[in-house]
Amino acid sequence: MKPIKELLSKITVENIKIELMRTAYGNNDTLMGKLDPRVAIIWYMVFAILPWLFWNNTILLGLLLYMVVLLTISKVSPLIIFFLVFGLVTEAGYIIFVSVMFGGHLSAAMALLTFTLKLTIISLASIVVFTSMDPEKFSDALMSFRLPSQLCFGISYGYRMLPILVEEYNNIFNSFRLRGKAPENKGFLHYHTIVYYCKTAVFAFYPMMLNTAKRTRTTVEALEVKGFTYSLNHDDVRKLKLSYLKVKPRDIYFFTFTIILVIGIIYFGNAFPMEREVHQL
Repeated sequence: MKPIKELLSKITVENIKIELMRTAYGNNDTLMGKLDPRVAIIWYMVFAILPWLFWNNTILLGLLLYMVVLLTISKVSPLIIFFLVFGLVTEAGYIIFVSVMFGGHLSAAMALLTFTLKLTIISLASIVVFTSMDPEKFSDALMSFRLPSQLCFGISYGYRMLPILVEEYNNIFNSFRLRGKAPENKGFLHYHTIVYYCKTAVFAFYPMMLNTAKRTRTTVEALEVKGFTYSLNHDDVRKLKLSYLKVKPRDIYFFTFTIILVIGIIYFGNAFPMEREVHQL
């Protein structure tokens, strides 16, 4: 129980805010952070599609092991890993419980677990890429693919605003607690206290939405003063903004190594397939 209490004690609003800021602003010192953002996005798209092409568990486990290695190298936040593992464990337990307790066969559960394995690979690929990439680089990479500039800026702005919104909500929530009064009679299993905090959490959303709207309007006015809309409609400005994006030998080596590794995993998986009874859902 003591390790669990120590772990839960670290899950505070302040720690969550710090981890979100680390995630939002990227980690440029990692392998994925040093790659050209366009190469990183193409790499992610490959691994977002590749797991759906196979039902061989050996191949899927090989891809999962590759993602775990990249996850370790990328120095991903332990909090994000904890939430991912917690979700996977609870989902796997739920699948096995439903399959066994409600008259199903365990083979059906294994097929669903294979499906969960695919989602895990894609989730790890997402974490590896988007926690290592700076929002500005991600936005510029999307812009280089000829996506609408407003959409690219909106994604980057959302990354930047997320930690601020968490801090804003925390401050408003604490101000409600200071001005309000917690119930003296906690009730059965602290029922009244739980209801009080739930109501406070809901009430705190309205001031946060108002403050966010004000902050967004201020940002829009500042951007318009600097000629933001004018710059979006001119290719010369786009070229100048994206001039730093260059595919280097390191990007080519990484992508080539990935292709060779995937081919090796597929060959090994076909040579030593993991037996299963159900091939399709």
